[in-house]
Amino acid sequence: MKLMKRFLTIFTVICFGFGLNVCLQAQEYPNRPIKIVIPYPPGGPSDIVGRLLGQALSESLGKPVIIESKAGAAANIGTQYVARSNPDGYTLLLVSSNLVINPNLYANPGYDVIKDFAPIIMPAGSPNLIVVHPSFPAKNIQEFLALIKANPGKYDFASPGGGSGPHLSAELLKLKLNLNMPHIPFNGGGPALQAVLGNQVPIAFSTLPPAMAQVKAGKLVGIAFTSSARSPALPEIPTLVESGVAEVEGETLQFIVAPAGTPTAIIQKLNLEFNKALSNPELQAKLISAGYFVYNNSPEQTAQKIRMELDKWGTVIKAGKIKPD
Repeated sequence: MKLMKRFLTIFTVICFGFGLNVCLQAQEYPNRPIKIVIPYPPGGPSDIVGRLLGQALSESLGKPVIIESKAGAAANIGTQYVARSNPDGYTLLLVSSNLVINPNLYANPGYDVIKDFAPIIMPAGSPNLIVVHPSFPAKNIQEFLALIKANPGKYDFASPGGGSGPHLSAELLKLKLNLNMPHIPFNGGGPALQAVLGNQVPIAFSTLPPAMAQVKAGKLVGIAFTSSARSPALPEIPTLVESGVAEVEGETLQFIVAPAGTPTAIIQKLNLEFNKALSNPELQAKLISAGYFVYNNSPEQTAQKIRMELDKWGTVIKAGKIKPD
């Protein structure tokens, strides 16, 4: 009984310290629909992750979860929108590696990733993949690297756009091995892969989801993953690391964040619910079959990963003198 009274006293002090209204909000949350903003057009990799997790969250919390696309300016428009939203847990952002790339790529992306957001979870990551046209002379990573080194400047590569995750993975590889491989940016992963399928560009660096079907059909040849582990969706394709190329790991990660100032209790509740969903074998299978790694982590681990990725890609952007398209 004394212990219970002590707990209630501590809880009351916390509530008055942080504001009684905040504590009550956290206890009642959610009492209306939650919106997940995705700063890309519908149908893309982030949209796939968002809709799967949104459905699971809706079922778990018993409230509608609305997926809203706010595309434009390399994800900056939707990201800015959430940064300026009310920090009440009802407007969330699901964004890929643009969250940690754009602050290094743009002089003013319109937000501060550290100050303006409260990390919730990093639910998934897509391994970046080197693919080539079937007529390309190299069929594996050793032949690929030997060919590029022997023919500096001869072979171009396509990417979903300047400063995209796949583009920066290519630039990291070029920096580590001193490769001369000109970049041709496209407006999205689909157009970049179409250019390779049509043999207009011999190589592409791509996230796995849009490339997977073409690789499985033999229309593209998967050379190597830039991730630290092979993808269970295409386990026969090796990684650069296991092929002897160290310190070139790169994934296109997915992050879920809320506006800064969102009550900690709400952040923790959302993290718990997302982790529960990601532990479901059925949802895991859907994400893996779509070309993702599935992750479980805390808000603190997500925040640490955001800082690490900011530093990592900032170094690559500066060293490669990379500019946005």
